[in-house]
Amino acid sequence: MSTFMANAQNIERKWYVIDAAGQPLGRTAVKAANILRGKHRPEFTPHADCGEFVIIINADKAVLTGKKLEQKYYRHHSGYIGGLKEVQYKTLMATRPEKAMELAVKGMLPHNSIGAKSFTRLHVYAGAEHKQQAQQPIAID
Repeated sequence: MSTFMANAQNIERKWYVIDAAGQPLGRTAVKAANILRGKHRPEFTPHADCGEFVIIINADKAVLTGKKLEQKYYRHHSGYIGGLKEVQYKTLMATRPEKAMELAVKGMLPHNSIGAKSFTRLHVYAGAEHKQQAQQPIAID
């Protein structure tokens, strides 16, 4: 008897939809990252991309617990001297809640080619509507 090893040819990908309304941002991101990576599947293979597609709706209604809205910052650097850009999460959640959710999920994926490929299967929407009704996504609570 041999061990089954998943690869791109024998994986059948499904679509899942996660509603972030009223849920903590990080908890929603963990659910999405595990599905994108494929860790919820019994045939999970660490060195293969065996994840699924994830749609996150109501990203604008996700909550940050504690004082994270005031104390947490999204920082990135332009590469030039003095090029550090900072955005407070209160501003980020008010203007671009999809970006905040994408940053949380991206940080939970592996920082290699498998993580980059998995991240392309994530779709985040601020509102309750999404464009992937034709794929008949399965709702995750």
